[in-house]
Amino acid sequence: MKLKELERPAVQVWSPASQCPVYLATGTSAQQLDASFSTNGTLEIFEVDFRDPSLDLKRKGVLSASSRFYKLIWGSFGNGLLEASGVIAGGGNNGMLTLYNVTHILSSGKEPVIAQRQKHTGAVRALDFNPFQGHLLATGASDSEIFIWDLNNLNVPMTPGSKSQQPPEDIKALAWNRQVQHILASAHPSGKAVVWDLRKNEPIIKVSDHSNRMHSSGLAWHPEIATQLVLCSEDDRLPVIQLWDLRFASSPLKVLESHSRGILSVSWSQADPELLLSSAKDNQILCWNLGSGEVVYKLPTQSSWCFDVQWCPQDPPVFSAASFDGWISLYSVMGGSWEVQQIRQADKISSSFSKGQPLPPLQVPEQVAQASLIPPLQKPPKWMRRPAGVSFAFGGKLVTFGLPSTPAHQVPQPCLRLVFISQVTTESEVLRRSAELQESLGSGNLLNYCQNKIELTSLQSEKMLWQFLKVTLEQDSRVKFLKLLGYSKDELQKKVATWLKSDLGLGESPQSEGDDHNNRQQVFCSQASKHITEEASASSTFFDELVPQSMTPWEIPITEDTDGLLSQALLLGELGPAVELCLKEERFADAIILAQAGGADLLKQTQECYWAKKKSRISSLLACVVRKNWKDMVCTCSLQNWREALALLLTYSGPEKFPELCDMLGTRMEQEGGGALTSEARLCYVCSGNVEQLVECWAKCHQASSPLALQDLMEKVMVLNRSLELLRGPDGVSSGPATTYRVTQYANLLAAQGSLATAMSYLPRDCTQPPIQQLRDRLFHAQGSGVMGQQCPPFPFPRVVVGATPHSKETSSYRLGFQFSHQVPTPSLRPRIFTPLVTPLTPSHSSPYQSSRMQNISDYRSPGPQAAQPLPLGPGVRPGPQDSLKNAPVPRTNLQRKKLPETFMPPAPITTPVMSLTSEPRGVLSSQPSVPGVGHAPPGAPGELSLQQLQQRPPEKVERKELPPEHRSLKISFDKLLRRCSLSAADLKTKRKLDEAAQRLECLYEKLCQGTLSPHVLAGLREVARCVDAGSFEQGLAVHAQVVGCSSFSEVSSFMPVLKAVLTIAHKLHT
Repeated sequence: MKLKELERPAVQVWSPASQCPVYLATGTSAQQLDASFSTNGTLEIFEVDFRDPSLDLKRKGVLSASSRFYKLIWGSFGNGLLEASGVIAGGGNNGMLTLYNVTHILSSGKEPVIAQRQKHTGAVRALDFNPFQGHLLATGASDSEIFIWDLNNLNVPMTPGSKSQQPPEDIKALAWNRQVQHILASAHPSGKAVVWDLRKNEPIIKVSDHSNRMHSSGLAWHPEIATQLVLCSEDDRLPVIQLWDLRFASSPLKVLESHSRGILSVSWSQADPELLLSSAKDNQILCWNLGSGEVVYKLPTQSSWCFDVQWCPQDPPVFSAASFDGWISLYSVMGGSWEVQQIRQADKISSSFSKGQPLPPLQVPEQVAQASLIPPLQKPPKWMRRPAGVSFAFGGKLVTFGLPSTPAHQVPQPCLRLVFISQVTTESEVLRRSAELQESLGSGNLLNYCQNKIELTSLQSEKMLWQFLKVTLEQDSRVKFLKLLGYSKDELQKKVATWLKSDLGLGESPQSEGDDHNNRQQVFCSQASKHITEEASASSTFFDELVPQSMTPWEIPITEDTDGLLSQALLLGELGPAVELCLKEERFADAIILAQAGGADLLKQTQECYWAKKKSRISSLLACVVRKNWKDMVCTCSLQNWREALALLLTYSGPEKFPELCDMLGTRMEQEGGGALTSEARLCYVCSGNVEQLVECWAKCHQASSPLALQDLMEKVMVLNRSLELLRGPDGVSSGPATTYRVTQYANLLAAQGSLATAMSYLPRDCTQPPIQQLRDRLFHAQGSGVMGQQCPPFPFPRVVVGATPHSKETSSYRLGFQFSHQVPTPSLRPRIFTPLVTPLTPSHSSPYQSSRMQNISDYRSPGPQAAQPLPLGPGVRPGPQDSLKNAPVPRTNLQRKKLPETFMPPAPITTPVMSLTSEPRGVLSSQPSVPGVGHAPPGAPGELSLQQLQQRPPEKVERKELPPEHRSLKISFDKLLRRCSLSAADLKTKRKLDEAAQRLECLYEKLCQGTLSPHVLAGLREVARCVDAGSFEQGLAVHAQVVGCSSFSEVSSFMPVLKAVLTIAHKLHT
């Protein structure tokens, strides 16, 4: 593909590889004259900016020369005085050698000419700088003269030896060896090449063809192999390129024969030693693969001979070509489209008339013999090939490859490249603990597992948590939970018995209140501990003592004091007022005794009044025990007494409310207790069996989860899950989203360490969440033969029936969406070239991968020998887990598809940034032949009407078919855009353009009715319409440019220019 061009009858040279930016120097050629017959010379330097889409080069420096040039060479010589831009050496007539300071040419300051020397007797046609010692310059001219110049001292050049060529000949080419710095080679018209050793100052070997028909015009050393060089012949009788190896100098190692006429120049790529450029008198530029001897890139026929080709040292795929028609062109071997150049030229011509009357679309006649698509290199070049690569794969696999350590020239062809698959383990401690957990879960010996954890844990909170987890696996868990909290019934009974036997009470004065008070305490304590035998016998003795020994008459008070009023109330059966009198006098014991006789409601009211009036440290606890309102207790108790609150729930709460109350207490501890109590809240969740809350609480304490922290969590989760299974059964345990996420994370961690079977065992069996199902499916198939005999998990993706509905005629193998497909239906396994998109879009047609899944589901489960073979990919394509299947063409036997033409040429890979579209080869995408006479007449042809005639001609009524339903949205979008622009436009000129555009768009609607537009053009138009509807006119212009760039000019020239004009107007009005 052409990148830049320059109209100069000149010789050329690239700036060195170290130079930035990239420059191209040109000097007026001594071999060419223009119509003025001027012999003046000019040296110019141009900057090459590939970011600029135009074909023009920016001139950065110019200098008039005293003579014209046969050869230019640009060296990197610099010693502080010459700064860093290097030196240009030019060979001219009469043995003139001129050296120029590049920095001074670019700055137009100091004198740019460093020196001029005239030592040669003829024209200086051969120049080359030593790649190792930049101050050494070799020059060659007539009479077999070769000089070696030292740029530090130009007074006396040296010669490599005596003139050995008899009779004397011109030196056609000189080249320093790329590996050995003291070796120089020269080429002569007689077909001989002489290799000089500057240490000996003599030729050491001569090579020549025995046919004596070689007429050497070019010479180049192999970039990597020191003993190989190529010679080319400009003789039309023997237009060949010979590859010589000095170790076998009796005959050429290889002869390349594809040019039909003499070869004028060769250039060996320094970035890929297998690539060699050549230009010849047959107007062709070929790129050879020296390994296979094949032509891997062919530039279409030029209009003139190209006498010089050179690779760009900085940009490997770019080369320049200077031709005798006075043009220097820059190309890329990565392919492209000639029609882009045609459109650029047409736009340039149209833009020159922008100030006058608008022109009809410029139509370029198609050349039938010229291919519209320039194919790229048939083999990925070395600069695109990775010398080494590494990639992690599922299951902790590491895939690596690299080049062999032996030199390239010693590697046998074809060379087998080894791919190494290694297992990477970075978390050995996690794997060890995971194996221990898996063993305990399998054997059911979790009690010993928990005990080991308790003994190994030094942190008190973790030790307590493991003790609670161990209790969940045992019987009478509530009693044991209370013991862990510090409350034991046995210990309490011992303490109470000890207290009763003592002479002192808790907080009471010794023997200050008499025997009656001690007896009341004994009665209360004996009733509180009625389960103890000793206390039970003591209480019975107490009640025996209450039996009166002698009946003494008792009186009923009838006074007007409190006792009298109380007696009256009791006599009348008014227990409520009696209780109120007792409460007023704070006779709480009498009030409660009377309330018991009055019923449950009165007793409850009395208790409430008692708790309201009698405030003590234990009254709230008494109220909770009596009322059994545990929810209020959980919500109002001090969090410092969370252990006592949990003990109350363990003692009194029923099994139905217990889990909920424990969760409430734990949640309150998290929310109000800060970080100190958040860790303790886990004990509440263990008691309630709430795995989800336990996981969420852990996540709060571990914001950045490490593998070992995740292992700790999974150990606790698995133990608690197992205890719940023992309590509720296997079906009574379900995982929440937080637990599922952490289990999936843990399974991924184990899988990344290569423990696939263990990872699969941790996944919830009945979970229907897509991530779990997909991971299970992936783990199952990653184990290969390790899951033989096990039931395959259900396929985790929805199945889509592909090809059930036949496509219409226009879209026989495409759904008209914006994303284009390069799929070519063919039974062969020939791979496609994958072209990535910058903007991912969802295609409306089904992928061949889904179709193949429906035809044979077992292909994915158990691939056969054929499916196991890797498919080769295009340059720069790295297969992913889905791309390799998605992009590989799959044979289809149940769909009728068009037969692929035998002359099909694969699409070129993208070498420049694209906005949102990909290109398609015209030969494949054109669903119907173009209509004769439509878009093929050149400007000014007899059948074409001028714009003035079209304007004066009265409109004719043409009966046009109705637009198909699938295309009506295009007309609606474009008509709406025209109306909006017309309403927003303020000047008459813009409105007139819009009116003309509306008429010109009729050509588009006519083509839509006829069905003559290719599918990728239709898809591009739909995307433009989508951008128009969204108001994104800048994106619409980018899509428009891409459609034009990859479409036939004759196909879109009648409506695409006017559509661009409308989009431009809309963009200006919108901004």
